[in-house]
Amino acid sequence: RPASLVVADFGCGDCTLAASVKNQVHCFDLVPLSPRVTVCDMAKVPLAAESVDVAVFCLALMGTNLQEILGEANRVLKLGGTLMVAEVASRFEDTRAFLRAMTQLGFRSVSKDLSSSYFYVLEFAKTGPARPGPAPGLRLRPCLYKRR
Repeated sequence: RPASLVVADFGCGDCTLAASVKNQVHCFDLVPLSPRVTVCDMAKVPLAAESVDVAVFCLALMGTNLQEILGEANRVLKLGGTLMVAEVASRFEDTRAFLRAMTQLGFRSVSKDLSSSYFYVLEFAKTGPARPGPAPGLRLRPCLYKRR
């Protein structure tokens, strides 16, 4: 993607994404693992509405306020902007229901890679504002860590 696109990395960790691309990347997390991190609640990031081209959630949909977090991504994304979600496959109870819920949040599914038994990668485009009310099907299981 062009380096001119502005990116918001929700749950950025140590800012690996920001360090690996030439784009301007806004890094948000609850813990400052890097000086580049803006510490905040991901449901209330300090960005103007429709100010970013790409929003990324890479293993970052851990909050109990999932609808608010994804609603905030919608708020900051420009119309037609891209939302990328990479998440542990076992967290999805019903992938189809999750994708339907995303349409209520103002997103259209562009592509989905469900081929890995470990991680799913979903790409959405912003189609408009989120519709009011709960988004049924917008559920993820808790992440269970196994000792290997």
